[in-house]
Amino acid sequence: METPIYDFVKKYKEKGTVRLHMPGHKGSPFLGCEPLDITEIKGADDLYHAHGIIRQSEDNATHLFGARRTFYATGGSSQCIKAMVYLAMLQGKKGQPILTARNAHKALLHTCALLDLEVRWVYPQTEATLCNCPIFPQQLEELLHSMEVLPFAFYITSPDYLGGMADIQGLSTVCRKFGIPLLVDNAHGAYLRFLPKSLHPLDLGADMCCDSAHKTLPVLTGGAYLHVSTEALAPFEKDGEKALALFGSTSPSYLTLQSLDLCNRILAEGYGEKIAACTKRVDQLAESLLDMGYSVQHFEPLKLVFEGAKMGITGYELAEFLRESEIESEFADADHLVLMFTPQTREGDFEKIENAFPPMIPIASQESKTGLPSWGEQVMSIREAMFAKRCTVLAEQALGRICATPAVSCPPAIPIAMSGERITEEMIRLFLLYGIEEIDVVMEA
Repeated sequence: METPIYDFVKKYKEKGTVRLHMPGHKGSPFLGCEPLDITEIKGADDLYHAHGIIRQSEDNATHLFGARRTFYATGGSSQCIKAMVYLAMLQGKKGQPILTARNAHKALLHTCALLDLEVRWVYPQTEATLCNCPIFPQQLEELLHSMEVLPFAFYITSPDYLGGMADIQGLSTVCRKFGIPLLVDNAHGAYLRFLPKSLHPLDLGADMCCDSAHKTLPVLTGGAYLHVSTEALAPFEKDGEKALALFGSTSPSYLTLQSLDLCNRILAEGYGEKIAACTKRVDQLAESLLDMGYSVQHFEPLKLVFEGAKMGITGYELAEFLRESEIESEFADADHLVLMFTPQTREGDFEKIENAFPPMIPIASQESKTGLPSWGEQVMSIREAMFAKRCTVLAEQALGRICATPAVSCPPAIPIAMSGERITEEMIRLFLLYGIEEIDVVMEA
């Protein structure tokens, strides 16, 4: 597979051209990568008006993912989330809300503030946590039947931070029945397309989805895809670049674009086989840990989640334990520890993890601490609250106040209190549990 962006920049570097253009480093290797860091010079194309090398590379990615159109982004899935919600909104009618599962990334909240959207939150009917919010097709269908005004889109996160996989195919069937597009935050699942049997949202019926390429593929941080399905509305493709430009910098990173470009070649040259081998190795590791007495979830093929609460230990403690062996996890909270793998995880790394864990001594399980907070009273719209005059108060003093901006650590970047909600005792408990000591609240007259 050709790599037009990388090839262009490499040739430009080798020419030794006097750089009387941005960036200011002029190719001098302070870090080492600067000679490959350029701007939109002649021949380098324009990310949001792509007709040359960037468009050629995006077409390669479009083919690899089986999309109608795949767009590149250098602002991560956060940029793509904003763009796809905006695209769906444009095809809706005035007054329609967006319907979304409660465990949405804070980028969705920012989108709703910028676009002044009303959100209808969907809470699970089963046990859930802040990071895991399972919504099933039957529940979605019943909810849509009960709504006087249908949403302009249904938005869901899958896989979620704890590896939970939604029934995208079933949810898609329901969405098509009601004539609304299905939008999927697939930030953690770019690799799902390249499993022996694809589990990627595009192949399961999503109209649009975003992938953080950098999370699970060999791409620099910030590299992401916005995918438009072959079955989606034509304007989603037509206006995709404009939507991404609305929420992105006019100075996209050419280092990141080159990594997206080179990733196409990697994916085309047997990467699926490497992913399959890695999933088998993760399966083996999961079995080994289970045999040693550890409580481990393994829903998503390349993710292991330790259920600390069931073992009488916190995820924070497990994370510190692993750091003593020079192993850094993806995420930890009071209940869970998350480990993410890719084909770049070496065999020696797997062995190091196995050797780090001693046989588990049974300990009484603890009650889950990270349960999803109850529905808060929505006093103001998200936009009103996020743009209102605010002040900062200690979390313990926030009871009854109106949340201005969502206070949440990243990861998991899932708001505990939504902008415009009145803060409850339950929310305060979660704030403190996640180390959030101060909250921005709306100044009241």
